Amino acid sequence: MTQTAELRPQSVRLSRAKANALITPEEIAASPLARYRTLVDDWDAFAAALGRPLPPCIWANPTRISVAALADLLAEQGLDAQPVPGLPGALRLPEETKAGRNWWYCAGLAHAQEEVSQLPAMLMDLAPGQRVLDLCAAPGGKTAQIAFALGNRGTLVANDIAHARIKALQGNLDRLGVVNVTTTCSDGANWPSASGQFDRILVDAPCSSEGTLRRTPSLLPRLDPNSALRLGPRQRALLRKAVQRCRPGGRILYSTCTFAPEENELVVADILAEHPGLLRLLPAAVPGFIATPGVTHWNGRELPPELASCLRIWPHHRDTGGFFMAILEKDASCPAEPTPEPAGLDDTDAAEWLAGLDDKYGLGGDYWTGYRANRQTRRGLHLMAADHAPPAVPVAESSGLFFHRTNVRPPKPSTGGALLFGRDVTRFGVALDTEQRDRYLRREIFAPTPEQRAATPTGQIIVSYRGHVLGVGVLHRSGVIESLFPSRWSGCAA
Repeated sequence: MTQTAELRPQSVRLSRAKANALITPEEIAASPLARYRTLVDDWDAFAAALGRPLPPCIWANPTRISVAALADLLAEQGLDAQPVPGLPGALRLPEETKAGRNWWYCAGLAHAQEEVSQLPAMLMDLAPGQRVLDLCAAPGGKTAQIAFALGNRGTLVANDIAHARIKALQGNLDRLGVVNVTTTCSDGANWPSASGQFDRILVDAPCSSEGTLRRTPSLLPRLDPNSALRLGPRQRALLRKAVQRCRPGGRILYSTCTFAPEENELVVADILAEHPGLLRLLPAAVPGFIATPGVTHWNGRELPPELASCLRIWPHHRDTGGFFMAILEKDASCPAEPTPEPAGLDDTDAAEWLAGLDDKYGLGGDYWTGYRANRQTRRGLHLMAADHAPPAVPVAESSGLFFHRTNVRPPKPSTGGALLFGRDVTRFGVALDTEQRDRYLRREIFAPTPEQRAATPTGQIIVSYRGHVLGVGVLHRSGVIESLFPSRWSGCAA
């Protein structure tokens, strides 16, 4: 056991019986969080909030459903979904709701993401046509929000340092139908200059995660007051790289989910000091959210007064997690770098495969006008926005959405591909009833109704429920439907 661990109070050092065990105010007071007493306006309310479970929150996928229609759908299911002030696309759900286990989540109609984590995309001043970099992107909720703010067009690069996290990131993007993102696996602190510069950069930095305690109470015994000092150098390196890769006049949003000034204001202050005259802090505010200004003095250190422009969100103010954000703007007068040539992509046989999908599903000859199809692996074709231009370096893990598997017989759309174009099919589509929906999501074999059987030829089919696509199935000559719902998505089973 390290010396730091030995110094922790016994009440904090004890392992929690369950990951979701509630935290008591006494535990908070005996933990490293006690050092924030001078920063919190109401310590008792702060400690009490950390002892309550975090209300689940989802946002509606704007390419598939309106937030009002999603709320109506949830109400029919008996879920009292409440609008979230300040987040026009979000709904707060009852405490016990497991969003990922519902059919509407499988269909990519919504994404689960806590309220404060939805704020960065709102504060980045995003608009279609911008070139954007998400430097620490997994698991992808913020990435998807940025992608949709760009109109699901143009170029967004989503990077993470861990391969395992890239897989989770790509899975979320596929489920939501994102086609303007290239994912990369690279050390963000050493992001290559050959990638060019970006109009907007998000640095959602790895941190000590104190603000997530309501979601993961088991983190409390592992909090280390020295972790902020240990993480600081990496956070500075990431933000320093973002400054380098930001275009003149562009913006960087730096965020963490921790309370520690050493990971927040002190990081921003040091980067400002390293680049005098190059950067300025913009005021950060979210209408409808109660927040406090950034810290301007901490632990005997006086910080620049402009750090008050940063934004701190405390859990007790709006029943959320904790969060920190700073918006930095780069001087527009400094020299800009030329935009690099994009990566080359193999689209030699794409037109033939798209014509085959048109013919089978009755999509129409001009259906794919807004897309680029290309082959990135031997498995099949990816689909990207027509104006997506991924950089040549670092080498992409994936560009766009893997949507059509061509290395199997017969070829078949991926589930992500079916969710994207399935609502527009005019042939080989089957609308399921509620029982069939649940059996499909459990990957079971089930019988079609006589009407479904009479209206649909045998072969691969696109299945839907209430007009929302669920994925791909096979209607066999024997008269049963086989589910091809992915086993890795089986948590969505009803």
